[in-house]
Amino acid sequence: MANDARSDAPPSSTPSFRQSLVAELPGIRAYAITLCGTQHGADDLVQDTLLKAWGAAASFRPGTNMRAWLFVILRNTYFSLYRRRAREVQDVDGAHAERLSVPGGQEATIDLSDFRRALAQLPEEQREALIMVGASGLSYEEAAAVCGTALGTIKSRVNRARARLADLLGISGTGDLGGDRHTEAVIRQGGSTVANS
Repeated sequence: MANDARSDAPPSSTPSFRQSLVAELPGIRAYAITLCGTQHGADDLVQDTLLKAWGAAASFRPGTNMRAWLFVILRNTYFSLYRRRAREVQDVDGAHAERLSVPGGQEATIDLSDFRRALAQLPEEQREALIMVGASGLSYEEAAAVCGTALGTIKSRVNRARARLADLLGISGTGDLGGDRHTEAVIRQGGSTVANS
């Protein structure tokens, strides 16, 4: 009888659902900061997202991608509540950009502040796609599902964002990256955009 009661319990009451939700907090918070531009706004957005996810736990299918599911909820919440407040969101305090790239050392040729400024200059759609794929680890397919757009559109946005970042930062080859693997991963996922000089 106890097992029957446990199987009828809502998914939100299961330890695995709660643990998966908590494990995704850093990723959804980083994405929220990118969208909102401020830590305070991101915290509110994450809270709203978690409340909606908790309430919609019954619609989550175990075995599917929790991160992509949460990104969809977060993105929809942002567009319905937060986007009205500003025409374009930028990473004003640079909190998310700092997470995107860790400078290698004194010999690194890309300055984090330059990277932050270059990232903020990207069109919002390109920046969002680049962060989802290059920094948050979503696949192109998952990012397309989150954005509700075609796979080719996401690939195009990411490639244009990487090319524009490389142009803004004066990167002509991977040697210009100074050995910082985090920066290289954002600009050149899979080795397809910036060729060796």
